[in-house]
Amino acid sequence: MIVDGLSWRAPVPPGCSGRPERGNAWEDGRYHVGPANPGESPAPQGNTRRMGSEQDLVARIREARRRLAADGPPRVRSGGDFERVSVPVSDSDVLRDLLLAEKPGTVIEIGLAYGSSALAIAEALAAAGPDEARHVIIDAYQEHFHGSGWAAIAGAGLAGLCSLVEERSQIALPRLLADGFVADAAFVDGSHIFHNVFTDLFYLRELVRPGGLVILDDCSYLSVATAARYFEVNTGWEPEPIAWPTRLRAFRLPKPRTEPDFKSFRPFGLDTTG
Repeated sequence: MIVDGLSWRAPVPPGCSGRPERGNAWEDGRYHVGPANPGESPAPQGNTRRMGSEQDLVARIREARRRLAADGPPRVRSGGDFERVSVPVSDSDVLRDLLLAEKPGTVIEIGLAYGSSALAIAEALAAAGPDEARHVIIDAYQEHFHGSGWAAIAGAGLAGLCSLVEERSQIALPRLLADGFVADAAFVDGSHIFHNVFTDLFYLRELVRPGGLVILDDCSYLSVATAARYFEVNTGWEPEPIAWPTRLRAFRLPKPRTEPDFKSFRPFGLDTTG
């Protein structure tokens, strides 16, 4: 998806940082700016088992994915927008299977839009079955999508597994890092502007554990591919083989994490002359 524009700001969820901020409130796993309810319970911590058996949860997610693909969201920004910006079903299946192979406990996703990729990630987390699975979604633009992505998440009963930070990823990610947040994997499908993608990957390099996985959509765009190329050439990210035809790309982070010397810097632009 391609989403760039103005954003409104919300702090990192208390469930991620452990430091609730006054004047903000949770509602069904979603973080809002506004008066806090003094009697409100803490942010959900993402326990898939308390939502019923894993088999029931996976079946519910698969049905939600099927309905979304078949019927589309109830509201779209414009005609054809769902098909244009959503990760296709086949690529969502690849995303799910990549994560299933990882058996992650915590995944960061950048970009929600209509929720296609988020449901696929949630399916992988639920099928892998960790007791405290967490899916942190960062998207400042849900109001532009009429809240359709979060509605798909909530409708599948995933508000206990997923949390939404409605803030630009370039602001939210450093806060997560400062709070000591660690993820096993990340999926990047937010802004496609080069400096935004580069910033996202810079912070994900710190947030995703050594040996973890970073998956990107839309590397056919030079801005996205060039940002990813820097980390491949200069920081040791290894392309992860993908057995199925897909537009996604995946990178394995080095273990242990290493810091390149400035003298070893290598130019990373793509050859576009061919």
